[in-house]
Amino acid sequence: MRPLRATVVGCGTAGAAAALLLARAGHEVHLFERFADPQPIGAGLLLQPTGLAVLARLGLRERVEAAGDRITRIVGRTTGGRGVLDLDYGDLRPGLAGVGIHRAELFGALWDALARQPGVTVHTGVEVTELDGLDADLVVVAAGARTPLRAALGIPHRARPYPWGALWCIAPDPRRAFSGALQQVYRDTRGLLGFLPTGGEVSLFWSVPAGTPPPDDLDAFAARLGALDPRAIDVLAHIRGPHDLLPATYLDVRMPRWHAGRTVLLGDAGHAMSPQLGQGANLALMDAAALADALADAPDVPTALGRYSDRRRAHLRYYARASRGLTPVFQSHLALLGPPRDLLMGPLGRVGFVRRPMLQTLVGVKTGVWRSMELPP
Repeated sequence: MRPLRATVVGCGTAGAAAALLLARAGHEVHLFERFADPQPIGAGLLLQPTGLAVLARLGLRERVEAAGDRITRIVGRTTGGRGVLDLDYGDLRPGLAGVGIHRAELFGALWDALARQPGVTVHTGVEVTELDGLDADLVVVAAGARTPLRAALGIPHRARPYPWGALWCIAPDPRRAFSGALQQVYRDTRGLLGFLPTGGEVSLFWSVPAGTPPPDDLDAFAARLGALDPRAIDVLAHIRGPHDLLPATYLDVRMPRWHAGRTVLLGDAGHAMSPQLGQGANLALMDAAALADALADAPDVPTALGRYSDRRRAHLRYYARASRGLTPVFQSHLALLGPPRDLLMGPLGRVGFVRRPMLQTLVGVKTGVWRSMELPP
């Protein structure tokens, strides 16, 4: 395909990665970001081997691994100590691991790469409000779950808020007390406390109904979470006050395809979902790589975007459905789902023919995508 003039809307994970890959393929890229001073929103995130494979392709894997924390296990237990979840990456393949990293570190790596990349022009402080009139052969919308541009494509879709979200904060962890594992504690389905190490820091998150404000009494809040896990008191002692507890809400976006004409949606703009499976940034990175690959082997943009939607459909639908199915089991008012979950998930997770799909889902290779990454099929 001849070199294209591409417009990328949004400088998050999907947009930045797409801009880099398109420019490296010889296309002229203009990246538009509505914030004058772009910066990440959120606390820690978990990079899976799939996302790390894309970062390796971008030449950024070593940097993010050095900035983050190597995650080898996902562990979840009840407040009474019953094991509910215990997944070791190495059981799928020796040496396999994820990386817990602060969003700012991932953003910084991508942003610095953009500054060095020939062929990319970044326009900050510019909000793209309509797609008509853009001077581009290809338009990539990667402006997040709440982008109004999604409706401009004319594709039937649904975007619904999840009834549950989270409060989160970041605290120093100089002794690396949380290092090596994402740890969760469950109080039926109405309380989920998590600790994600992110390289000298830890992100604490607490599941709450969407719209729940930060508590006025931080000491009482710390005591409440400390009853689930005493380490929460130590973490919360590092924050200055309730204003450091930030709310997060999530959307469930459903679409039959992610392209129309010369325009394609990447990341949360096309398939936002609950963070229950920890796949958001990884799916965004995979989207960017899949788009670049589709453009490389297609004769024109419409054909490439059709191939993109076809190639991503099975993978994205699997994770969307898995996320919708699992979220109520961990975050909902349906407390009666807690006891059977606590009783069954631990034993089932030790059975080989159940454990392997669980690990594949965690790693990001369920549905057999990307065998070229040399990950287990």
